[in-house]
Amino acid sequence: MNPAHYSMVIQWDSRDDIYVVSVPELPGCRTHGKTYEEAIKNALEVIALWIEDAQKSGEPVPPPQVAA
Repeated sequence: MNPAHYSMVIQWDSRDDIYVVSVPELPGCRTHGKTYEEAIKNALEVIALWIEDAQKSGEPVPPPQVAA
């Protein structure tokens, strides 16, 4: 599965001056970055790790959402 196919919700956190990224399809999959670009890079890495961990554990991997 391609990490770039998953949805990302990117929000600015003014308290910590970071971009927070959550992935709606993957429960608990969140990360952050000081810059927008860093947040996206970190998110792609975390998505890949989330999928890898689920596969190793024999857990189902939700498919990416498809635009309607």
